[in-house]
Amino acid sequence: MQEIALPLSRDELPASTADLARSLIGKLVLRALPDGFAVARIVETEAYLADDAACHAFRGPTPRNRSMFGPPGHAYVYRAYGVCWMLNVTNAAVGIGEAVLIRAAEPVAGLDVMKRRRGEVPTRDLLRGPGRLASALAIDRSHDGADLCARGALWLGIDQPALNPTQFNAEKLIEDHRAASDVPHEAADGSGGGDIGTSTRIGITRDAHLPLRFYLKGSRFVSGPAALNGQGRARRTARSAPVALDGDVTGEDRAHDRKADREDPLDR
Repeated sequence: MQEIALPLSRDELPASTADLARSLIGKLVLRALPDGFAVARIVETEAYLADDAACHAFRGPTPRNRSMFGPPGHAYVYRAYGVCWMLNVTNAAVGIGEAVLIRAAEPVAGLDVMKRRRGEVPTRDLLRGPGRLASALAIDRSHDGADLCARGALWLGIDQPALNPTQFNAEKLIEDHRAASDVPHEAADGSGGGDIGTSTRIGITRDAHLPLRFYLKGSRFVSGPAALNGQGRARRTARSAPVALDGDVTGEDRAHDRKADREDPLDR
């Protein structure tokens, strides 16, 4: 199963953390677990920069955030408000603390593995939000510092057949592999998606104006308010229909999302 993807090349990671956040849209998160293998395609990210007041590294290194100051392409995992683990990808030179938060992903393979950890929630909601993603993939503090550019228990990759990373195009890859997923690809607004959108980040209070959130337009697996995702009209239409777009989300998941969206993901 691990052969379905090639690990990201550390040498090919963009130097700019904002560029890395954008380039991770369409990449894969791969997780090897005792009971199976899970694969998800990233549809939403946020960048956190060294001079960004919302970044954990803004005030310098601590025992908690030391992974942010290591080499690029490693995991920085922290717990938000004692509730949810959050997976981030480090970037920038050693000694500079920057990272990309993986906010949401679309299940590609291993649905049964994810649902054993998240319960019988709708497929759309398995990985829609950073806390849900970490829960479904059993990611916790033990993965802090893990090398995400090498095959292992947790890593990032691009689809086979091998592509030249300098020529990789997330939108084209998503289109080319639409039929390969064991989950149907649907745009919330029926447009089919494919473009990468940009918005302000979710749930932060400092430097909240910065346009450092990136998401796959039209993806029903993206988290956050509809207004940030260009789906306001689609959501209003869905709510007027007999079955609401979010009508199958459990009360527990709604509470989880409300708390997660109040959090400052890298603002502590």
